[in-house]
Amino acid sequence: MPLPLAVDEAPNPWLSWSYVRDNSDIILAATKQHVTLTLISVGLGLLLAVPLALLARRFRRLETPLLGLTGLIYTIPSLALFAVLAPITGLTGTTVVIGLTGYTLLVLVRNVLAGLDGVPDDVVEAARGMGIGPLRLLLRVQLPLALPTVLAGVRVATVSTVALVTVGVVVSNGGLGQLIFEGFNNNLYRAEILTASLLCVLLAAVADLLLLLLEKALTPWTRR
Repeated sequence: MPLPLAVDEAPNPWLSWSYVRDNSDIILAATKQHVTLTLISVGLGLLLAVPLALLARRFRRLETPLLGLTGLIYTIPSLALFAVLAPITGLTGTTVVIGLTGYTLLVLVRNVLAGLDGVPDDVVEAARGMGIGPLRLLLRVQLPLALPTVLAGVRVATVSTVALVTVGVVVSNGGLGQLIFEGFNNNLYRAEILTASLLCVLLAAVADLLLLLLEKALTPWTRR
């Protein structure tokens, strides 16, 4: 009776410092792209959310349709959205940024609107009684008082965007998602998959902490 052949399996650990050391340049480049896509998407989302929230607050009839539209955009599967955008913008970071910016609007518009609505009426009336015009009232009274709620929305949008960037791998711009995808293609290379996944979690945690510290620095009155 023939003996079974021995099969030597290559080591495939989940944690491997040698992988990190040998591929540090690739990991650093993927992390940099991940952070860049996140910052641009959330930044553009906030630039769009503020005027949209102001418009909805000025014309209340637009509030429900506007929030409904942002909710509809958020429900579109990212793979489907990138597939629609790719023929127009190509397999570029622009495709990812457009999609991710759209996904941030649901949280950001709601929070900006909620923050502005939460400004006490007596404060607004007092400012008007002091002769402060509409623009100064918005910039020096309403937006600063709405800042805690706005930044809370930015924190949520940032953390969710960090996770969604990985889906950009379908258009070859997925940041750390590229490493996760390559790990699956490389015979389930565990070290590559886990390293990229842990970095995504770390980025989300660091971003949330930094935004929390920024919120405390910009709104000292909330600590009383």
